[in-house]
Amino acid sequence: MEKTEAHMGKMETQLKQWGAKLDELVAKAEKADDEAKVDYRERLHELKAKYKVAQSRFDEVRTAGSDKWDTFKTGLESSGKSSS
Repeated sequence: MEKTEAHMGKMETQLKQWGAKLDELVAKAEKADDEAKVDYRERLHELKAKYKVAQSRFDEVRTAGSDKWDTFKTGLESSGKSSS
């Protein structure tokens, strides 16, 4: 159980870092010229969608407990690899 809680703590920290990075990118996009803004907005839209999915899955696991951890971890790792 402790191992699962430790992993969940790490994942929560990672999600918070991703959220902060996303906020930084939004701020940079607002300062970009018009042509770059279009590209930034498209990419940010994709990133926000992926972030929301990860956050939703994490919340699901947190409420369900350790039983869903392995499923969540595998799914999150797969989605992280596809976004690289």
